[in-house]
Amino acid sequence: MSLSNRSGQALRPGSGQATVGTSALRLEGPQKLTGGAKYIDDYELPGCLHGVTVRSTVPHARIKNIVFDPKFPWNECVVATARDVPVNEIALLDNSQPLLADALVRHPAEPIALIAHPDRQKAYDALRFVKVEYEELPPVLDYETSKTSFKDYLISKGNLAKGFAQADFVVEGEYRVPAQEHAYIENNGMAAWW
Repeated sequence: MSLSNRSGQALRPGSGQATVGTSALRLEGPQKLTGGAKYIDDYELPGCLHGVTVRSTVPHARIKNIVFDPKFPWNECVVATARDVPVNEIALLDNSQPLLADALVRHPAEPIALIAHPDRQKAYDALRFVKVEYEELPPVLDYETSKTSFKDYLISKGNLAKGFAQADFVVEGEYRVPAQEHAYIENNGMAAWW
């Protein structure tokens, strides 16, 4: 494979010939474009368990019961609920987000249980044999009326009153920006063993 800049000059990776305005070379690009790149699902991992997640189907509720239908061979699976997780919290913004919903569903698609099976398709089939019984609660859909605050930041620097007194203009307002997320080229995945 040969690489060149916009002028058609050949570039040697690592030669320091890159210039402003030249697209960065993606060394894995050709493999991803041609289908030659391997992702986590492309690897055969002997003895591996395939995991799936039981997720909430409602935005806010108390979990009354999780029913594992006896028509499915649960003895072939490993199943974990909040009771099986010694420290059931994720330290994202703070420790208020559980790994698995315990007694309360706080948002749609919240993880409730994990199921693992040696056969990938059987792991997914198991999801059809789990029923979560809810006592639905009214969802909070307006963040301005919510009593939950995940994080507060107070920045105190300088003398605000003095700064306003010296300013030629004072512009006050409320500014909102939407959440932004970049698009992954592959799904997140992992394999673990010991």
